[in-house]
Amino acid sequence: MKRRESPWVKAVVASIVRPIMTAVTKATWEGQHHIPREGGVILAANHLSLADPLTIAHYLYVAGHRWPTFTGKDSVFRIPVVGAVARSTGQIPVYRGSTDAIKALREAEKALTVDHASVIFYPEGTCTRDPEMWPMVAKTGLARLALKTGVPVIPLAHWGEQDLLPYGTAKLRPFPRKPVHLLAGPPVDLTRFAGQPATSAVLKEATAAIMRDITDLQARIRGEEPPAELYDMRKAREGQLTDGAADQPGTATRADSDEAAE
Repeated sequence: MKRRESPWVKAVVASIVRPIMTAVTKATWEGQHHIPREGGVILAANHLSLADPLTIAHYLYVAGHRWPTFTGKDSVFRIPVVGAVARSTGQIPVYRGSTDAIKALREAEKALTVDHASVIFYPEGTCTRDPEMWPMVAKTGLARLALKTGVPVIPLAHWGEQDLLPYGTAKLRPFPRKPVHLLAGPPVDLTRFAGQPATSAVLKEATAAIMRDITDLQARIRGEEPPAELYDMRKAREGQLTDGAADQPGTATRADSDEAAE
């Protein structure tokens, strides 16, 4: 049977990435005992920066003793050399906005149930836009996969990468070394959803449970009280559109239309 990963490519990548991460971060690692040493497992993490895949990979490989498998944009796999390395190390391409998107879920399912891999997911699907950088309302794909496969979901929170590489900029700030804190928790309790049909309501509730655990872990790292409600990027965008429309003379908003209909 063909192996998902090339052992020698993995060894080369690890030998390059580990010293770099040690040079630019002061890492605090906790909770790694919650990560199973074998068998398929999902690690569900918040997303702060384009740098955090590297800090999470470093944590999982060294502290968790597992090889990190990420789902990543298919465009990454088209980059010369980078794409070849990604494929050789078992990473999974995601074809966003395409009918091929289901292939990524099938590949992730195979990685978890056949290859018994440790797969990292960002349930939010993008870096947080919360003004205080708390986790956001997430998409339901991870919950669907977790309930279908039955593999444990380990919540993973982290903090500090935003100082290394702020989202939305290409300005890397490696020096002085940045403190980065990662904390894994016990598996998310999804037992109440077992055997239930994968309805929208069930998936949303399961997703909320996953994000609640991640948020609570980040609150522990930050020593702060988390928000009562997570930031909803879709609602925020709708609010901006509504506000913009309201500012235009003679432009009817959705609220105006609803009021007229009533």
